[in-house]
Amino acid sequence: MTGRERYLAALHRQVPDHLPCQVHGWMWYWLQTYLGGKDQYQAYEHFDMDPVAYAGLNYEFAEADKANWDCRTTHLGKNADGYDCTVTEIKTPGGTLTSRNEGNQFTGWTTEFPIKDEADFEIWNKYVPLPIRCDWSDVLEAKRRVGERGIVRTWYHDWGQGSPWQSFCTMYNVEPAIMAAIDKPDWLHHVLESMLAKKLRAIEVTGQCHADIVETGGGAGSNTVISPGMHEEFCLPYDIQQHQALHAQGATVVYHLCGGLMKMLDLVMQNGADGLETMTPPAMGGDCDMAEAYRRASGKLFFIGGFDQNAGFEKGTPAQARRLVRELHDACPRGGYICCPSDHFFFGEPENVQAFADEAKVCRY
Repeated sequence: MTGRERYLAALHRQVPDHLPCQVHGWMWYWLQTYLGGKDQYQAYEHFDMDPVAYAGLNYEFAEADKANWDCRTTHLGKNADGYDCTVTEIKTPGGTLTSRNEGNQFTGWTTEFPIKDEADFEIWNKYVPLPIRCDWSDVLEAKRRVGERGIVRTWYHDWGQGSPWQSFCTMYNVEPAIMAAIDKPDWLHHVLESMLAKKLRAIEVTGQCHADIVETGGGAGSNTVISPGMHEEFCLPYDIQQHQALHAQGATVVYHLCGGLMKMLDLVMQNGADGLETMTPPAMGGDCDMAEAYRRASGKLFFIGGFDQNAGFEKGTPAQARRLVRELHDACPRGGYICCPSDHFFFGEPENVQAFADEAKVCRY
């Protein structure tokens, strides 16, 4: 099998010749520190891994909409902790939305969320620009570069993560969103319905899907964050409609829950996604029992993830990495599975990543 055939077999819940494996996005810091600044393509080549390239979409917006959404970010320098600080102001005819962010060499985070109350959401809802055209050239170029060796992932226009609840949490913060679900459920449904309508318009504009996988969902929908009941009310109905729209454009959908999933696995099987990630194990803060999840859902979903990158890469040895890969292969004996770290990693010797890739090749079906 070619790498592409191997991945596609897993995505169609079929049995490839051996276990396919990928990385959950190469982090810039790790590439600079451990691999001399190689890009994602060179990193896969370095380890002789079949590539899963990540490529975004380029959207065009109407000039009138952009004029009503004057977004400006100001760099404030470093704070007392040494973090880079920025403030973003979005000026609209109806008012200004303000957010603040910090970051370091690894990642960034929000310290002030742009939507703070119902009035802010109505400003956002009225003035946020929606795309009028989509350019797939970066995805098509990525497919050209990986050729028959691999596949390409992308994500559609959104405002934080892949689905309405999860994206709203990135704009409003998770705890206030949970409180709104309890205290103001009608308002929260209004928010999610408004966001879904915009998402569906963006999917329509994006047109036929040229990527091999499209990601939806997000960590805020995990059962380590919200209850299954809350997921059923505030995620499931919106996920179903979004996935139907994506399927109409020919997309294969992977639903992203980077945390707890075992208590809501039955709900994910109802939302229409084709696959589920990141299958985070308890040692990484999730609750995934890979063998149990596979037993319950392997006929309905493909899976990506499950590898403990702390134990296997950051603090591990080649022997440890190989053992973890073998355990995951044994837990998913009938294909439909791509071995992958359950999150990003920023540390870890390349020899551990090499062992991860090499062991996957000898895990034959």
